[in-house]
Amino acid sequence: MFDSVLIANRGEIARRVIRTARRMGIKAIAVYSDADESLPYVHEADEAVYIGASAPSQSYLDSTILLDVARKTHAAAVHPGYGFLAESPGFARAVLATGLTWIGPAPEAIEQMGDKIRARNLMAAAGVPVAPGSPAPVPDADAAVAEASRIGYPVMVKAAAGGGGIGMSAAADEPALRSAFDTARSRAERFFGSPEILLERFLPRARHVEVQILGLADGRVLALGERDCSVQRRHQKVAEETPSPAVSPALRERMLASAIRAGEAVGYRGAGTVECLLDVETGEFVFLEMNTRLQVEHPVTELVTGIDLVEQQFLIAAGERVSFDADAPVVPAGHAIELRVYAEDPRRFLPSPGPITAWDEPAGPGIRVDAGYAAGTTVTTFYDPLLAKLCVHGSTRDEALARARAAVADFRVEGLKTNLPFHAELLDNPEFVSGEYDTGLVSRMRRA
Repeated sequence: MFDSVLIANRGEIARRVIRTARRMGIKAIAVYSDADESLPYVHEADEAVYIGASAPSQSYLDSTILLDVARKTHAAAVHPGYGFLAESPGFARAVLATGLTWIGPAPEAIEQMGDKIRARNLMAAAGVPVAPGSPAPVPDADAAVAEASRIGYPVMVKAAAGGGGIGMSAAADEPALRSAFDTARSRAERFFGSPEILLERFLPRARHVEVQILGLADGRVLALGERDCSVQRRHQKVAEETPSPAVSPALRERMLASAIRAGEAVGYRGAGTVECLLDVETGEFVFLEMNTRLQVEHPVTELVTGIDLVEQQFLIAAGERVSFDADAPVVPAGHAIELRVYAEDPRRFLPSPGPITAWDEPAGPGIRVDAGYAAGTTVTTFYDPLLAKLCVHGSTRDEALARARAAVADFRVEGLKTNLPFHAELLDNPEFVSGEYDTGLVSRMRRA
């Protein structure tokens, strides 16, 4: 096992990685920008190094700066967290070329899964179900119209190199497709540096269900259960739960087997997630994408399995055995829910940066808070406005819901707007409480 790790990230995920590193006796080295100097993770690390201006391009996205810090601090490994450079094959290669341990999958796996078209084709070849879609980049609007006639409307227009819902929109007919194509292409070029677009059959009523996988050092791939991520605004997740209320034991077995095949197809190592869309009408699922990193919502899997996923990332990267019995089936216990607490308007979901004047976290049985901020810190416009992840665990879904309601009521953040009122509304929403919801839930709540 390496003796030190540079955490090439910030906020709550940096703090989360620090917690496990210190428990394992690994020196945790943090980096921070101008905007983040006062955040809790900076003071909790064993060593913290200033890396530059608040703009990500001048700090967390600058691989040269990060590798220079790794060299100067004698770090033995690099953990990228999520976001920023976590899914950059170039950064992974640079870390390995420097002689450091990369805590993540091989750069080739990141590269293969980073392009949605390539990933679709690879998954189809591996026997993983995929939605009808374009097998190659769609060059222009006329070609998109021709592809849509073959695939069948409605279609989803996507940036091939994209993520986070950016550059995605649905089109029900040709005029809407032409408009959506031009918009998606422009956003793809601006945000991802690639104008390539693909089309896929759009499922009007779908659930977003993902499977947590672990690629072991010995080459095996394990599946640790599924998470339901269907509560979304602007194609971005707001709440997650496990197990999914929509997944039967038989369906779960099929989904987990497909996720394992997906991981095996790219020789996956470390923690990753195979995301799927589940058709509410037919009960069939299709591959959506693979995230080659630790997910924001990984705590709910940890709560039901008792497995520390960051610890497993460290062990696998070091070539060691995982800390649980990899030969026995992982049987999740109980139910867990994660609510992403953002600094944003709870109705329109627009960012609400500013100083935090009060911060009181809920506590008690089955409650876990992974927070990036505290009283006296400031949320800026430079980064995603995620404040914390409020996670609860109960023996049943009803118990988890009750604990979530109490935890939301006890979570006090003052000085700026948060989406805690939205979560209180969600937890009392009949559709969500019933478990029979889909990705359109938040839109329906806001139309009500």
